[in-house]
Amino acid sequence: MPAQRRELRRRQWPIIAAVAVGGAIGACARYGAALMWPTAQGAFPWTTLWVNVIGCGIIGVFMVIITDVWAAHRLVRPFFGTGVLGGFTTFSTYAVDIQRLMDGGRATTGLLYLAATMVAALTTVWTTANLTRRVIEWRQS
Repeated sequence: MPAQRRELRRRQWPIIAAVAVGGAIGACARYGAALMWPTAQGAFPWTTLWVNVIGCGIIGVFMVIITDVWAAHRLVRPFFGTGVLGGFTTFSTYAVDIQRLMDGGRATTGLLYLAATMVAALTTVWTTANLTRRVIEWRQS
C-alpha cells in the first residue's frame, strides 16, 4: 500500500505544479485588471463583475474545445482551466465585495451585485459553450 501512495503522490506533482503556475498567472491578470480599473470604496464593483463574466466566457469556450474537439495533454486542463481561469475569476473577491457593500449600508447594491454576478456568469458560460459547439458543428459541415 505505501508504494501505491508514493506512486499516486508522484503522479500528482505535475498537476499541482500546473495548477499553481496557472493560478499565479491568472491571479496576476486579475490583479492587473483591478489596478487598471479600480473600484472606489462603496461603489458597485464593476471590475470584479466583468473579470468573472469574461473568465466564465473563456471557460465555456475552453471546456468545449478540450472535451469535444482537441485531445489535450493531461496538464492543459489543470493549468489553464483550474489554474489560469481559476486564478483570474475571483469569487472570493466577489464575496468580500458583497460583505463590504452590506457592512457599508448598501444592502440593495450588495444583493443586486450578488444576483447580477451569478446570473451573468452562468449565462455567459452557457452561452459561450453553446455558441462554440455551434461554430464547431458549422465548420465541420
